[in-house]
Amino acid sequence: MSRVLIVEDEEHLARGLKFNLEAEGLNADIVSDGEAALKLLLNSANGIDAVVLDVMLPGINGFEVVTQLRNAKQYVPVLMLTARGRPEDVLRGFEAGVDDYLPKPFELSILVARLRGLLRRKRWVTGEQESSASAAADQDQSTFAFNGKRFDFGTLELRLKNQTIQLTVMEAELLRHLIRNEGKAVSRKSILEDVWDLREDTDTRAIDNFIVRLRRYIEDVPAKPKHLLTVRGVGYKFVATPGKSR
Repeated sequence: MSRVLIVEDEEHLARGLKFNLEAEGLNADIVSDGEAALKLLLNSANGIDAVVLDVMLPGINGFEVVTQLRNAKQYVPVLMLTARGRPEDVLRGFEAGVDDYLPKPFELSILVARLRGLLRRKRWVTGEQESSASAAADQDQSTFAFNGKRFDFGTLELRLKNQTIQLTVMEAELLRHLIRNEGKAVSRKSILEDVWDLREDTDTRAIDNFIVRLRRYIEDVPAKPKHLLTVRGVGYKFVATPGKSR
């Protein structure tokens, strides 16, 4: 049975989440601040499979919790709870390494669906098998090879010749979107709305920062990209075979 850590300082909300997640067949623990969350999550024997993390916490906030986890090479899936109407929270969370987000107030069914999605990805990464044949088929079809590199969208791994790079869900979803539109200019508006489900008037600097990170992963010379190209005035374009499609 999967174990979820709820990091929430509003006691009524935390207890409500715990009750409902356990009704869905999940184990759930509660901590009320970032320091307690880090103490538990940085313990290699914590047994936590996913985290529901509020942004606004006493002491260390949710962004800092995620940043410290990722810096420690701890990639437990994190679902961040944000204040409605604050896309800057979402973008900052993505920058820190959050895997998904949900604005408050939220529908419980949506939270459970998002959480189960993260838990499925966690099982793929750890090598556990899905009982559903369709889930296995989805995983088999979720790889893409280019220029000696292979991206596995099921495990969120970019496999290079001498190393394997673990990406966050949002990094993987952005790369997937660009790959699906190979050779076509993809607008920043499309990335915001179709990949991250944000308003088109949201600050787009986070997209540029994500592209910089992806270029570090896949380009031989990040300053002179051949796969992730900038399309002036529009956005970006992915090219699998440089020189073939520009």
